[in-house]
Amino acid sequence: MKILKRLLKYLTYGTFAIIVLILILFVYVYFETKIEYPQVDKDKYSNLKREKIAENHYRLGNNWLKLNKFGVWEMYVEGSPYERGRIYGVLSEELIQQHEDYFIDQIDKMIPSRVYFHFLRVMIAWFNKDIDKHVQEEFLQEIYGISKSFSDEYDILGDKYLRILNYHAAHDIGHALAEYAMVGCTSFSVNNEFSEDSSLLIARNFDFYMGDDFATNKLVTFVKPDEGHQFMMYSWAGFVGVVSGMNEKGLTVTINASKSDMPTESKTPISILAREIVQYASTIEEAITIAQKRETFVSESLMIGSAIDNKTVIIEKTPNSQDVFVSETDFLVCSNHYQSEKLKNTEINIENIKTSDSENRRVRTNELLNKKFPLDINEAVQILRDKKSLNDKNVGYGNPKTINQLIAHHAVVFKPIDKLVWISTPPYQLGNFIAYKIDDINSQSDTSTVFIDSLTIGKDSFLLTEYFFKFEEYKKTKLKIFDFTMLGKSLNLSEADISEYISKNPELYTVYWSLGDYFFEKENFEKAKKYYKIALQKDVASLAEEKAIKIKIEKCLK
Repeated sequence: MKILKRLLKYLTYGTFAIIVLILILFVYVYFETKIEYPQVDKDKYSNLKREKIAENHYRLGNNWLKLNKFGVWEMYVEGSPYERGRIYGVLSEELIQQHEDYFIDQIDKMIPSRVYFHFLRVMIAWFNKDIDKHVQEEFLQEIYGISKSFSDEYDILGDKYLRILNYHAAHDIGHALAEYAMVGCTSFSVNNEFSEDSSLLIARNFDFYMGDDFATNKLVTFVKPDEGHQFMMYSWAGFVGVVSGMNEKGLTVTINASKSDMPTESKTPISILAREIVQYASTIEEAITIAQKRETFVSESLMIGSAIDNKTVIIEKTPNSQDVFVSETDFLVCSNHYQSEKLKNTEINIENIKTSDSENRRVRTNELLNKKFPLDINEAVQILRDKKSLNDKNVGYGNPKTINQLIAHHAVVFKPIDKLVWISTPPYQLGNFIAYKIDDINSQSDTSTVFIDSLTIGKDSFLLTEYFFKFEEYKKTKLKIFDFTMLGKSLNLSEADISEYISKNPELYTVYWSLGDYFFEKENFEKAKKYYKIALQKDVASLAEEKAIKIKIEKCLK
């Protein structure tokens, strides 16, 4: 009994010591991760109020925000950095707060454990404690201005300014932690012989997925800064970084993730680097110089198109090096691996090509370019919407081996010489592509239709087929299975339910993988093994996923 009491005593002391150490860690992290606010005149723009012109149409001085008939928000902002940020925030306050809701909701689904969520929050805060030292003062001021319009609801997660800074790094951190589960972008460029009118044409899918809700209320922003070039960018409210953008000089920037080692410290978020390039570069050489000056903490490809140079290159960056890939042909394709001489033979890149779906999408894009050349705008959009794999093989809707994985946040097509950009409208990038001419967007252009109606490209005919509706139904059931296997929500599928689920997307391997997971959680290992084996008979997108399914089969056997 004495021994037991002594043991309990030591355990009590030990537990208390652990709690004290955790509290010390949290206090240390709190003070070490407090980021200083940018030096601005906080009172100068403290009383800004927007004017409501009509339903979903607002104006503030020369700046405006409105919703177009295709469900895309359009915004024009101008001025100095902090001024732009404050105006941006006041104009789009509801959109900003809504997107933070969607972002946090998706994180809750991905990380249901509250303890792990808060632990991860502290670790990310620690990781990003010096992020402000790697972002230019101009962009810090703009971000700080926008942060004033963030909701109080999530202050428990961190200061508004710190939260928005971390959100700008979320794209990069997602690459490292999830090994690109949220991203699988494809982009390409043609000119000369491969372009119908010989001019430069650039197209991209941005396959960044944070749930269907997050992809609503897309925002195309036209910015006239007091320094640098006027430019446009297409993304979501509250985000000043660039993932797809073009400036008044006809210089374009799009970003594609590549395989990266786990970062150990914060550097410049890739979207902020892309923003700097689109705001300050006129030529490819200037873009390369800017990229060389900045350190990033993940590996990324930046496709740079230039009207002045009449060509496209890919700036390939890692945390430690940079190289530029220039195609020897009149077309250039970028997926999610490196192609330059310095980086293509690195161990991590070779492994990425071997184990991921990136090479499959690159080859498929080449295949379509050779079939369709010379390309016009409509044919470029058709390639972005392609839902088959190599040699037109049907591998199921939503397969990562396809160019169009039916998860895209958006797609864009640039014609730099004419300063024209086409942006996709929902759902995914299947809706109409609407065109804007950057030179035409100014402080008064919201008094009429901003996009050029005559240049609109129609919806994908896929939207009118039974396959689209079946795909949407497949997603609903898959989400229920995810909620059951990952979040513990109740679910009982009948044999009829299972047959119906399979019939919605019969060629897609993840249908059977998810059913395997469903029966695995039900501890019906024979049925789980059956569906895992069927999944392997389908066209699995990557070697990494193939291995994951085989591991599950081994667990069933045990």
